Amino acid sequence: MSNLTRFNSLFDDTFFNDFFRPVRRDGSGDRVPEIDVHDGEGQYLIKVDLPGIRKEDIDISLENGVLSVSAETTKEDKEEKDGKLIRQERHYGKYLRSLSVGSDVDPAGIKAHFEDGVLNLTLPKAMEKQPSTVSIAIE
Repeated sequence: MSNLTRFNSLFDDTFFNDFFRPVRRDGSGDRVPEIDVHDGEGQYLIKVDLPGIRKEDIDISLENGVLSVSAETTKEDKEEKDGKLIRQERHYGKYLRSLSVGSDVDPAGIKAHFEDGVLNLTLPKAMEKQPSTVSIAIE
């Protein structure tokens, strides 16, 4: 058995099949990034995993109560002269995640910070409107 065959068989092993989670994709084939959402005191905290993405390639929008995060990576055009690509598992393409945040988010106060492949969003909750009491006279 050649060294290359032994190397490739490592990835067919049950350990590796169980170790790597399948990538979630939506109906269009876009990758759906993993998120954490925390309901904090006066704000929501959202973490979005975007490995291999540059800050410049991320787009965040809030429209009609729906927060959308999209990003895109492109494959590097690199010609190998002496070596062959044996296995490619890195993702190239689009990431897209949308979630409804409701009407209690203050859109003007949303902040975003991106570091080490994780997008951190802070969505402040809007001040609750106090119900106004109006006396209505009977005529």
